[in-house]
Amino acid sequence: MNKNPEKFWIGFDLGGTKMLATVFNHKFQCQGRARKKTRGNEGAEAGVQRIIDTIRAALEEADVQISQLGGIGVGCPGPLDLDNGILLEAPNLGWDNVELKRILETEFDCPAVISNDVDAGVYGEYRFGAGRNARCVFGVFPGTGIGGGCVYNGNIMRGQIHSCMEIGHINVIPNGPRCGCGRYGCLEAVASRMAISAAAAQAAYRGDAPHLLKLAGTDLSNIRSGALSESVQQGDQAVECILRHAARHIGLAIGSVINLLAPDVVVLGGGLVEALPNLFLEEIRDSAKETGLDNLIHSVNVHTAELGGDAAVMGAASWAREIAGQQS
Repeated sequence: MNKNPEKFWIGFDLGGTKMLATVFNHKFQCQGRARKKTRGNEGAEAGVQRIIDTIRAALEEADVQISQLGGIGVGCPGPLDLDNGILLEAPNLGWDNVELKRILETEFDCPAVISNDVDAGVYGEYRFGAGRNARCVFGVFPGTGIGGGCVYNGNIMRGQIHSCMEIGHINVIPNGPRCGCGRYGCLEAVASRMAISAAAAQAAYRGDAPHLLKLAGTDLSNIRSGALSESVQQGDQAVECILRHAARHIGLAIGSVINLLAPDVVVLGGGLVEALPNLFLEEIRDSAKETGLDNLIHSVNVHTAELGGDAAVMGAASWAREIAGQQS
């Protein structure tokens, strides 16, 4: 009889428009996964039930029993109470004060660890991707917003209660455009996909981006990363200029962060970077030199993420195992 049966770990990504659950074995090989769309108009109770159903579907595909689980790691957007595992606010979902850790531990009879979704993605890149074996990994993931995360000496950097590294809310243009947080001139207000899409829609409307106009029109919901990439490939110089301007602002902010953290690796991820990796790498590497100190800039490697959409689930699951090991 095996006295130490293999444990399985679940990584769950609640970010974006879809929720993804993945079951990993002890070697972090995927055994099963399930996806469901998030719904902004459903209440927290219905949303949490969808999380539970998605995890159960992944377990079924993996042919893994609840009794075999070592733990569940969840990457969540929005402000979190990390120790108590409470999703304090998820504006895109309309949820408030959801005790996700308690609910999942009750439902699946195993430890659950809640972390910021970008922190989980950066930890995934540290363990399995572009930041492997680094002392300090700083990650930036431009998307609907701009998320940041840092892994230092193998641990996710965090505040006493909340996650940190909110690079998207560094002020880059005093009295600049209004950000979704209510302040003015944040990096997100000038360099997120939403800001880029709004500027690109104006260019299309003016006739400066004919290919984008044909591809996606001027509706922001249609101007996503793939459409922006295709527009640039087809010759819309106005859209390329908008993207380079945004990437330059991200690079300037990253240079300042490099001065504070001296990371050995900076990882760039998210849909925009995946769609236009060379453009973002080129602009960010160049503009970071304008604000970063020479000796620190020359010792940092800037890479695109390697794990794609699996970064957050792999990071969340492996962080859950790390926490379990620390507590055992």
